[in-house]
Amino acid sequence: MIPPGPVPVPEPDPEPHGGAAEAIDPDVDLHVPAQRAEPQGRVLTAVAAGGAVGASARYGISLLWPAGPGAFPWATFWINVAGCALIGVLMVLISAGGRATHPLVRPFAGVGVLGGFTTFSTYALDLSRLLDDGEAGTALAYAGLTAAAALGAVWAAASLTRLAVRGRR
Repeated sequence: MIPPGPVPVPEPDPEPHGGAAEAIDPDVDLHVPAQRAEPQGRVLTAVAAGGAVGASARYGISLLWPAGPGAFPWATFWINVAGCALIGVLMVLISAGGRATHPLVRPFAGVGVLGGFTTFSTYALDLSRLLDDGEAGTALAYAGLTAAAALGAVWAAASLTRLAVRGRR
């Protein structure tokens, strides 16, 4: 028998891993009071400025290399693949640089520029257009090739960058 009244809901564990609360941003050390109280305006400005650069570059490429009706959207494909490769390079270089890397590099370049450059929304729109044009085979090829090439690009670029960084030490 279920007791009458509201069912108690357990409170979420504020420290699910048993340790101190973790920062969402690994560049912030919550044990340092100045970093804990740091305003996020600089980070948001860096992300916005980087996003404007990345989105403008993507838009420019799409104007230079438009896809016709029912055609494979090569511009968006290569933008996403190249952006994923650059994200792999950037993340390895930032992690290899440690604390010596400026704290706004990752928000500006990774989240902003490369986040604005790569595009899931245009990828989804391209898929929808291909399906609307009756090009289900091209849409399926585009969906699968983009996912495989993007994942392969980030892995290959990160792996090669790690080798290069190790070779320079």
